[in-house]
Amino acid sequence: MAKKRRRRDHFSGIGGQAVIEGIMMKNKDMYSVAIRTPRGEIEVALEEYDSFTPTKVLLKIPFIRGIFNFIDSLILGVRTLNYSATFYEEPVERRRQRPKLFERMFGELSDKILSTITVIISVAFAVGIFMLLPYFLSQLFRMAIINETVIAILEGVIRVAIFVAYVLVISCMSDIKRVYMYHGAEHKCINCLETGHSLTVENVRKASRLHKRCGTSFMFFVVFVSIIVFVFLRVDDPVMRVALRILLIPVIAGISYEIIRLAGKSNNIIIRILSFPGLMLQKLTTREPDDDMIEVGIAAVTAVFDWKSFLIKEFDYDVDAEEEALRNDLF
Repeated sequence: MAKKRRRRDHFSGIGGQAVIEGIMMKNKDMYSVAIRTPRGEIEVALEEYDSFTPTKVLLKIPFIRGIFNFIDSLILGVRTLNYSATFYEEPVERRRQRPKLFERMFGELSDKILSTITVIISVAFAVGIFMLLPYFLSQLFRMAIINETVIAILEGVIRVAIFVAYVLVISCMSDIKRVYMYHGAEHKCINCLETGHSLTVENVRKASRLHKRCGTSFMFFVVFVSIIVFVFLRVDDPVMRVALRILLIPVIAGISYEIIRLAGKSNNIIIRILSFPGLMLQKLTTREPDDDMIEVGIAAVTAVFDWKSFLIKEFDYDVDAEEEALRNDLF
């Protein structure tokens, strides 16, 4: 146990996501992917991520940085998911995954191009389901509701309902349940460190599987911020209303990023209230992991993050010194 405790959790700066039978962890420009292979071994890959952002200066500007971080997270997420899938595909299936003509045309860039196409399709799907569909459904009530504010609030309620329904449906899929267990392991590893405990299976098992910087919480903030924006931003032209719901997505993502970034560093009452709905949704998108999954999470963190130095700096807790002291006491 750490020798020194402070009143709030500490921001480590690391984040990640669950992949197929594994976990990706990212720290600054480096990311690791730890996979539990079909043979039961843990294979870890460590890579540097080349950001989509044209210049790193943009990643330091509040509200702007959230847009590019969001795009980067989508690209890296698809890339690491595809990587994890290769451990569980038959060679023939892998060959059929990409047309030979496509591979000949783009060569080594084919994987990146496919990832980009996948991200574009995913974003288009999300915009259609979570941004445009609620708007069109809310317009069906215009015959009965004249007040524009009520219509805007109704659109927001529909958007929340669709988002929650989507999360519920996904969480019930049997193929997703193991991914959600790895998602829980990812959160537990980060929470373990940010509350000042050494990264062991026993300590991680006791940690919370909910985390305020989770992507689920980010998506909730996107929905919440969009409601506020569209309640106050009104135009008469129906075409312009639809266009604004698309054009303002980067703005909404940028605001949501700043909120979730603040949530990761602060624990005041306002932040706790804002974070509560997202944390409740995480009870659907995370599951309690088994010890094998926790080991994968530990491997992913250790590959990309010097967690022992973090504990010394933030909690004045030297893991190696304590272990040495225990050994001396035993002998």
